[in-house]
Amino acid sequence: MRLFSVVIIAFTLVLSGNTNAQRIKDLASIQGVRSNQLVGYGLVVGLPGTGEQSPFTEQSFRTMLSNFGISLDSNTKPKIKNVAAVAVHAELPAFTKPGQTIDITVSSVGEASSLQGGTLLQTFLRGVDGKVYAVAQGSLVVSGFGAQGGDGSRIVVNTPTVGRIPNGAMVEQTVPSGFANGDSLTLNLHYPDFSTAKALADVINERLGAQPEKGYSIATPIDAASVRVSAPRDVGQRVGFLATLENFEFTPADAPARVVINSRTGTIVIGRDVRLLPAAITHGGLTVTISENQQVTQPNAFADGETVVTTQSIVDVDLSDSRMFSFEPGVTLDQLVRAVNEVGAAPGDLMAILEALRQAGALHGELVII
Repeated sequence: MRLFSVVIIAFTLVLSGNTNAQRIKDLASIQGVRSNQLVGYGLVVGLPGTGEQSPFTEQSFRTMLSNFGISLDSNTKPKIKNVAAVAVHAELPAFTKPGQTIDITVSSVGEASSLQGGTLLQTFLRGVDGKVYAVAQGSLVVSGFGAQGGDGSRIVVNTPTVGRIPNGAMVEQTVPSGFANGDSLTLNLHYPDFSTAKALADVINERLGAQPEKGYSIATPIDAASVRVSAPRDVGQRVGFLATLENFEFTPADAPARVVINSRTGTIVIGRDVRLLPAAITHGGLTVTISENQQVTQPNAFADGETVVTTQSIVDVDLSDSRMFSFEPGVTLDQLVRAVNEVGAAPGDLMAILEALRQAGALHGELVII
């Protein structure tokens, strides 16, 4: 029953959300202005015996020592249970300059049981082009922990093999950006829609005094996702231009009629424009319970026989009363939810009803199951 009340609340939020204007900066992003992924491989040291003794960890450990001018004999096998090989990754935000710091995430790639208390040694973080854009180092912050008893019992809370280092990497070079190139910028909508793209271009032209009907346009829709906007070439003027532009407010187009169902959590979100075509829905439950009881049959004391185990099966069938709903054209799914609630259906029944309506062609809208 609790699921359906959540559905109605979500339906109400969708109803009220589309009536308010929103800023351009909340609905679109500038093409080419984005973060970049960085990744690296390094060693975490100082672990309290929770590291690993794997071939690639040993090889990395030998390479690290050789960089410091220390060489080990090939027959020497170091005991490095306080060392773990890790993968380091981070997001490099747009316009981040050399000398600034970013957060990093450190994950074990071997058999280390925990990174708690470890320190990451200097690790180069590279971009997709293979160039080094940041250098990471520092003490890990690990939220998880594990404990193991002498009898082999073990308990693990969260994930002790993953940690973070706030401001753990220093940026060494800037990723080139096309922000200052050309005579125009492109705004990409987070949710492509032809009507929203046109509304976005219209509000920019209106607020900046353009006259598209006379052949003078500042903003031009390219497709359902993008709007091209003429911008000053001077970088300083372009920054001021975008600071003004991104705060323009306009009302985006209504979202498509859609029902989204999360089959794992049972969450259902219903769009405002979802309607039902004429339909009749029946709902009933058939429960079959099968239980088996084992009985032991033992012969008399002086009888010439054997003890036998027999199984007795009990089959119970419970057929509940079926109920039917009849809907006229244009009925909303909100009314369907209320009708299903009144008969006390289980949460999963609404999903089955929606899927059956889609199969029958009686659902005016898209049904998305994730």
